[in-house]
Amino acid sequence: MGERVRELRKALGLTLEAFGEKVGVGKSAVSRLEKGTNNLTEQMILAICREFNVNEEWLRTGNGEMFIKLDRETEIARLTRDLLLEEEDSFKNRVIAVLAKLTPEQWEVLSEIAEGLKKKD
Repeated sequence: MGERVRELRKALGLTLEAFGEKVGVGKSAVSRLEKGTNNLTEQMILAICREFNVNEEWLRTGNGEMFIKLDRETEIARLTRDLLLEEEDSFKNRVIAVLAKLTPEQWEVLSEIAEGLKKKD
């Protein structure tokens, strides 16, 4: 399981420290988990799955997809929760504050920009 913890952390783009903060352990504990020195506890498995929306079967066995697909409402609820936990002057909160003040015309411009970016994929 340690290899999958490392794979997950890398996929999320998190440092050992940032990953540990999200699940309530220090960076050295995460390092030991990834190396297989320490085993994942049931509590840690559940915390990782809950915090990062990870498929528990994938984490335990490597079978299936890494992440669970969320419906739109759940994604929005999680984003809102995360924003409330962020520092008030964080980039995410500043972006949301700007979006909240957009006029309908500005939303249309933003929509066109987003569509243009989507086409470049």
